[in-house]
Amino acid sequence: MIATMKAGDVVLLTTAASVQFLRPIFVRVIRELPERHTYDGWVWIEAYELNAAGDAVARRELYVRRGGVRFQAQPAAPTTPTRRRPVRRGPVRVG
Repeated sequence: MIATMKAGDVVLLTTAASVQFLRPIFVRVIRELPERHTYDGWVWIEAYELNAAGDAVARRELYVRRGGVRFQAQPAAPTTPTRRRPVRRGPVRVG
């Protein structure tokens, strides 16, 4: 059984998922659309198309073959930057 896609999953769509993905794309799944009836092994998904930086650039509804979807590892959670201590400086002489 192939896993159900859930909100937040990042997947790679290639021609294995559908012939429309001659140029592979990465998407972040919003949800599957189970109310749309499809052929066995196919599914409609609502997703955000991602650019090279991983930012959402377009919201799309896609018809894909479930067996051709490649799940990607989730990016590491961003870390909070450490606070830098101010550097103490003495008075500045002018002239």
